[in-house]
Amino acid sequence: RCPHGPPGALVLVALLWAPWRALDGAPLAELSGDQDFQLFLHKNLEFTRKIKGDVAALQRVVCDTFQLCKEEELLLVRQDLGIAQAPLEQCHGRTFQAEACFSQIRHGLHAYHSSLATVLELLPAHANLVETLQLDAANLSSNIQQQMEDLGLATVTYPTEDWGPLPTFSSHFQHQVGGFFILANFQRFLETAYRALRHLARL
Repeated sequence: RCPHGPPGALVLVALLWAPWRALDGAPLAELSGDQDFQLFLHKNLEFTRKIKGDVAALQRVVCDTFQLCKEEELLLVRQDLGIAQAPLEQCHGRTFQAEACFSQIRHGLHAYHSSLATVLELLPAHANLVETLQLDAANLSSNIQQQMEDLGLATVTYPTEDWGPLPTFSSHFQHQVGGFFILANFQRFLETAYRALRHLARL
């Protein structure tokens, strides 16, 4: 279950920087030799890596264009904006469940697909890259949904209010910082999703 509202700063830091723990008892051991499942994992590992590269490219644009490059210099503004990280706690830890992890990845991809509209407004000259990123996020979510159906996994629906509406910005600077943190959070989200897929590929 997703926590209600944005997590506290300390909880957020602990969640983001927690060391990767072994996914004990994953219920997919019987699928580890399934060729279609392995093909899905390897294909979407490459896809996730490609999306991470596009996010990194946009982060460089934000750094070059607005001189917003370091998170630690912007943490106070971040608190005012209340931009939350899409949760992925079901994808690491001893309680790992494939259904819940895949569902959280899909839910997060949907949330970032929406929040990238903020980045699109901020970087109209790079609309092609942002729109490609949105399309790729939608396609990765669709791939996971299809694989869940193929495996007979139940889809867990996370209510949209757990993510919350997009923040409103009172200044252009806040908009810039908001775009910066949306991309930073998306990159961290993709790192965790990538590690979860990679772990499943090694079972």
